[in-house]
Amino acid sequence: MKSLTVTKASGLLDWRAAVGRHEHANVYASEKWGDYKSRLGWAVKRVIIRDHSGRELGLVQYQERKRGPVRFVLAQGCPVLSDRGAFQAKETFEAFIAHLNLGRFDLLGIKYHQFETAEAKLALLALNFRPVISAKDHTLEVNLSHSIETVRSSLDARWRNALVKAERQDAVEMRFISDAPERLMAFDAFAEMYADTKVRKGFRNNLNTELYRELAAHDTCLEFQEVRENGKPILVRIAHKSRHRWTDFYVASNDRARELEVPRLALWHALKKAKQEGASTYDLGGIDPVNNRGVFVFKAGVTRNVAQATPLWLYSRSSVVRDAAASILGRR
Repeated sequence: MKSLTVTKASGLLDWRAAVGRHEHANVYASEKWGDYKSRLGWAVKRVIIRDHSGRELGLVQYQERKRGPVRFVLAQGCPVLSDRGAFQAKETFEAFIAHLNLGRFDLLGIKYHQFETAEAKLALLALNFRPVISAKDHTLEVNLSHSIETVRSSLDARWRNALVKAERQDAVEMRFISDAPERLMAFDAFAEMYADTKVRKGFRNNLNTELYRELAAHDTCLEFQEVRENGKPILVRIAHKSRHRWTDFYVASNDRARELEVPRLALWHALKKAKQEGASTYDLGGIDPVNNRGVFVFKAGVTRNVAQATPLWLYSRSSVVRDAAASILGRR
């Protein structure tokens, strides 16, 4: 470990390109997501871990927040390991922990959001990280390695019939948006519908649409899908995409979209586009069968392939602090 170095990423470094060249690059390790968390009050830092020859082993974007004498550190979607870093995963993680110089009551969390590698998991276990999983840490995944015809034939019969109905709507226009100004307008439509959905369903969410608006519109890790009826937006999907996996990040629609079965049509087109771009898995963005039964039934009509999300891995110099935090978070 002494031969490894951890250095602050230079402001001249193109972090997006540095992360993007790795197979397990993801939106949570992206510069735009870090900028968003910074706007939420976290101190966001980016470091590069190298070996004695200067070869890159890992890239880490992490967030810090203090509460009195306690410091909370969170790394989302990372460390992103290079091939060499995967070979030296334990040593790479050790170097990162040493760099943080954690106090006795400080807490480090690592959450990969389904982008965890076997090498990273083995390193976390070897370093006495505690995995935390709750009932909400489950999702449904669509296997896109099959032909798109096979995916469609595996849909629940009622889901498939409703999709056929939606495909007959001549006034409905579907598009994926890459132009930043148009994405901004789509995000504004999303924010309005999302706010209405939160009121209607009575749920809380930490997404701050005002702070995330501009960053999301310019984040190339995100795919924007908009559905309009007679020129008026009725559904907006924001999915994050990586080399092999697409994940529903946020989706919002209005009553008119639901009347026309547009959520099914939109998801079906998203599945086809993900397949066309080489993804092998489409993550439906989590499930909550108890508190959000309607959405769960909708997603279960697409696939029954339930997957446990990658855990939140907790580390502290004090096992008491680590285990107490794990106990609290595990009851979410």
